[in-house]
Amino acid sequence: MRTLFETPSAYTPSDAETAAPVLPVRAVLFDFSNTLFRMIPLQTWLRRVGRASGRLALLDEPGAEAEISHQLRSAFRLPSVVALQQGRDLSAERHRQAMRGWWEHADFLRGAEETAYRELTAPDAWTPYPDTGPTLRALRARGLRVAVVSDFAWDLRTHLVHHGMDGLIDTCVISCEQGREKPDPHLFLKACADLGSDPRATLMVGDNPVRDGGASACGLRTYILPAENRTGERGLADILRLVPGR
Repeated sequence: MRTLFETPSAYTPSDAETAAPVLPVRAVLFDFSNTLFRMIPLQTWLRRVGRASGRLALLDEPGAEAEISHQLRSAFRLPSVVALQQGRDLSAERHRQAMRGWWEHADFLRGAEETAYRELTAPDAWTPYPDTGPTLRALRARGLRVAVVSDFAWDLRTHLVHHGMDGLIDTCVISCEQGREKPDPHLFLKACADLGSDPRATLMVGDNPVRDGGASACGLRTYILPAENRTGERGLADILRLVPGR
């Protein structure tokens, strides 16, 4: 059946499917960064970089960390740096170049970019929110399959393994491995195929209405978290109200 105002989509359900009851959610896809995991605080990261590069004493100077933070924020708005961020998660090399082109504008990081990058990608540099583990285990207990769909420039599985959560995720679809970034339909549909889940019975959870919300064009339901820098629980437990219980 056609309508006057068509909603753009990457799928075409049949008339019978659109008239039938909405399918219950059988699988959940999660964004990784700022949804399941967050990077360690800037201060912690800087001190790790300082320790590894022999520059730790510089951070003890009055106002040093605040000045580095200011330089980083200012540099991130430079047109040349903005341009480097486009498509940075399509490959590890593009991401490394994007970070180097940004960090070279910060006095403390200039010349220590490789050390800074190692500290960015270290297994323990990304930590789960307090409610990540409990939510994933609750989904597992209800028999739902779970995937991570993330724009990420390296193998995020290293962080899952480090925190003992790899057994709670059935598959990972990562932009650098697929050569595509969200909201490309391929990423969401591949995750559904890997899980053996009908996209119309799948929920996507993330914090970016454009990138993660793009899953709706593939037939998925979407749940968008506030894009705030949470340090406590992320609010993931609310997802359990959207999926069948036992």
